[in-house]
Amino acid sequence: MTLSYIPSPTISEFTLGPVTIHFYALCILTGIVLAVWMASSHWKRLGGNFDQILDITLCSVPAGIIGARLYHVITTPERFFGPTGNWTDMFRIWKGGMGIWGGVFLGALAAWAWCRHKHYPMALLADALAPALLVAQAVGRIGNWFNQELYGRPTTLPWGLKLNSAGAAIGHGEQCYDGSTCPVGTLFQPTFLYEMIWDLLGALLIVWIGRKTMQVLKAGSLFTIYIMWYTAGRTWIEALRIDFAHEFLGVRINVWVSMGVFICGVVAFVLVQRFGSMTSVLARRLAEVTSDEQERADAHDAGHVDGRGRDSHDPSSSPAVPESDDGHDAPTSGGDVPGAKPAGHSRDGHES
Repeated sequence: MTLSYIPSPTISEFTLGPVTIHFYALCILTGIVLAVWMASSHWKRLGGNFDQILDITLCSVPAGIIGARLYHVITTPERFFGPTGNWTDMFRIWKGGMGIWGGVFLGALAAWAWCRHKHYPMALLADALAPALLVAQAVGRIGNWFNQELYGRPTTLPWGLKLNSAGAAIGHGEQCYDGSTCPVGTLFQPTFLYEMIWDLLGALLIVWIGRKTMQVLKAGSLFTIYIMWYTAGRTWIEALRIDFAHEFLGVRINVWVSMGVFICGVVAFVLVQRFGSMTSVLARRLAEVTSDEQERADAHDAGHVDGRGRDSHDPSSSPAVPESDDGHDAPTSGGDVPGAKPAGHSRDGHES
């Protein structure tokens, strides 16, 4: 007899008039907002400003969403192009299916391109994003709970996840384990909860490391620690999951990817320590870029206000007309003066 368990939500969406709001999407958006707030706080301490983070966000978030969806489509093509697949489901991201690796790759690529264009130190941005990304991913996992998806093997643990068939959640349609039918009341490993806790612990760890070792570690180190921490947790959490996934040598593809990316993170950490720049050096560069941007913006605003402030009907704004000795207006070079040749013509009448 099960004495305790984690219940599943009975709803995964609600409507506002003709619009359907999915809790999965709300969790993703909440995570993005929190990540922007955290990253901008760190970024401003290094000499940047919120507008710079906002511009980077507008570039990297759409790219990250596209990359995350593409990774899912590429790694599970039969869900969209198989005999029972529907290719239009590629665009229904509210049904779940976002691969973190594709999201980080394309999102980081877009952020790098913008930083290169604006001359922002990418290593500083990466460090600012490291704990923020983990918090965003943790909040996003709550969306998996509403969808009743990404759970693990059957368990008898008191924190096991109990599914239900209420509402429009998609998770209760998953097979139990190895294609078998689960008995009524079966509990499952709440892998989404494990990853959420792991991500939050990682965010706290990275913030602590950043404060204690800023004068020792090179810029970019915190992001490599993020890579190692997340992939280390994803490796064992992914091994618990029972949702459909392709395998290689009996191991899920995402487990192999996690181990490979972890190794890349270790190598990147070593390379950053050897060839990277100190945070203080890049922070001075960022402060200079920010100052230059502010000066240009102030000059542009001043010119815009000055242009709007001039009134063409105001006599004081019109150029002064010189007077002759007799008190009459003196002719200007462009006026009609008797006996004078039109301006811009040579003596032979041709234009000069």
